[in-house]
Amino acid sequence: MPWQNNGGSGGPWGGGGDSGPPKNPWGEKNPPPKQPGNGDRSTPDFDEFIRRSQERLRASLNGGGSGGSMGGRGNVPWVLIFGSLVLLWAVFTSSYRVGPQEKALLLRFGKYVDTVGPGLHFKFPAPIDTVFKENTEENRSIDIGAGEKGENLMLTGDQNIINVAYTIRWKIKDLAKYRFELAEPDSTVQEVAESAMRAEMAHVDMGAAIGSQRAQIAEQVRSRMQEILNGYQSGIEIVGVDIRNADPPAAVDDAFKEVTASQQKAQEYLSRARAYAQQTIARAQGETAQFNALYAQYRLAPEVTRKRIYLDTMEDVVKKNDKTIIDSRGVTPYLPLPGAIRPPVAPVVVQGGAK
Repeated sequence: MPWQNNGGSGGPWGGGGDSGPPKNPWGEKNPPPKQPGNGDRSTPDFDEFIRRSQERLRASLNGGGSGGSMGGRGNVPWVLIFGSLVLLWAVFTSSYRVGPQEKALLLRFGKYVDTVGPGLHFKFPAPIDTVFKENTEENRSIDIGAGEKGENLMLTGDQNIINVAYTIRWKIKDLAKYRFELAEPDSTVQEVAESAMRAEMAHVDMGAAIGSQRAQIAEQVRSRMQEILNGYQSGIEIVGVDIRNADPPAAVDDAFKEVTASQQKAQEYLSRARAYAQQTIARAQGETAQFNALYAQYRLAPEVTRKRIYLDTMEDVVKKNDKTIIDSRGVTPYLPLPGAIRPPVAPVVVQGGAK
């Protein structure tokens, strides 16, 4: 063959005599050891290095080659390890559980697919399907005013300034809208609440805002907030608004307390006057009814009624005096003289003696 020199000296890769060993044009598989003292140095064979690298790669992928240079060494089954990891990853990312008070959004390559309720559910492994869970039954709250930010001043309809502190209670009604329509739900709810509260305070006077109409104002604020958030497609439900404090600013609080105390005294005096007027009117109405009844009797028996009126009047006058008047002739009545005598007046004791 042209690749070997079988004893001739004219081969293309010749170089040995008739007794020389056969030559492989790609290099000898087992080159002879170096002869000491000949001055030649063996050079690495690049093709042999590539061949051996390919054999090692095939042995690794096949779990060990037969007859290759890597055979019989017990190679690590990397393919099985990699397949097991992939299988575990698929199993553990293909199911998810939603809590009793939660709802979950199922996203496929980032696109909304469905909203699922509580329970165990299955999906494609991540990152094909992803799940976003949120507690939709929890009532969340936001406190506004009377905190670290200081006073929360608002202008009322009668041009007065008050400091208002209130709490907004809300929850998630539509999880998909809540997730995709609002970038910052908490900030949105707070800003809408402040806007609605200021709008309502501008329609009432100070007296109504700090006392008598708190409940009505809170309900109006809740309704206005819900209307605005529905326009935003926010998926949020406003559960309630609680006004904790509605007081004048701290700078005028003392003066306002004095005014309030004066108003309370005025109300007290008015209440007393109304009570006295009612008593007087009731007494006058009673006397009028009594006079009308007496007049009806007088019309039926004028003489008898006249004498009875006289006697009743004299009895009222005489019983207040300590004198006894006898109008009958020839009659000696029993006079309770000890009772008719005026009791002595006790002397008044002052410094220096009695008078």
